[in-house]
Amino acid sequence: MKKLFIIAIAAASVLSACNTKEKSDAEAQQAIQQANAEQLRGAVADRDSLLSLVNDISAGMDQIKRLENILTVSNGSAGETSSQRAQIRADIAAIQQTLEQRREQLAALEARLNKSNLSNSNLRKTIETLRHQIDSQSSEIETLRSNLDEAQARIGTLNQAVDSLNQTVDTISSQRDAAQQESTELANELNTCYYVAASSKELKDHKILQTGFLRKSKLLKGNFDQSFFTTADKRDIRIINLHSKKAKVLSNQPEGSYQIIDQNGQKVLQIVNPDAFWSLTNYLVIQVD
Repeated sequence: MKKLFIIAIAAASVLSACNTKEKSDAEAQQAIQQANAEQLRGAVADRDSLLSLVNDISAGMDQIKRLENILTVSNGSAGETSSQRAQIRADIAAIQQTLEQRREQLAALEARLNKSNLSNSNLRKTIETLRHQIDSQSSEIETLRSNLDEAQARIGTLNQAVDSLNQTVDTISSQRDAAQQESTELANELNTCYYVAASSKELKDHKILQTGFLRKSKLLKGNFDQSFFTTADKRDIRIINLHSKKAKVLSNQPEGSYQIIDQNGQKVLQIVNPDAFWSLTNYLVIQVD
């Protein structure tokens, strides 16, 4: 009886030990599975981050190409404004900042991959490829900035040249206007004429006509009264109403270049050939009594 009791106790001990071992093995297996699941989630997250970076870097390349096209068009365009250049410069600065952020993200991903037990050569190759692309884009952005600076310098030089040309044009325009004004004034002066229609007494009083006993009449000799004449333009004057029933031209106008006609009982001088009429003198003196 005593032996049976000892055997029972031993069997219970063995059974208890087996149960404890099975429990420990199950917990260990669960821990391994949980660790693998976490590593898998981390690897999936790293993969997704890399895919997101690939898309972002591709979009960044499109942005750089767009800026290159804008700069190419702007360099050949005279209509580029300072605000457009400022916007391009701001876009370049924004892309540079974004590239630095992507470089930092890539470095963080690489650090996590180095700590992970799931070493993946394809992921490492992808990271290295992305690093090269970021470096290449940084180089292109720097080239764009340099090109923009060169364009800015060329624009400054062109602006100076344009300002100089504008000054030259303004000077030439001023000289041209002055010459035109002088030419107009000279033409007006050359075409200025003077006429008077008055009685013999009035002509003598204003020293336009001078006569004396046994002396031939003299016209427009000495200091005659210029203000008594009417000023006119040879190019415009064709008819002079004399307001008199009598009229005689005393000045030296060629015959045939004019005629005196009657209109409503009043004499009218009509200039037939203006060039000939004013060819000998710019003064016309008509006696109307």
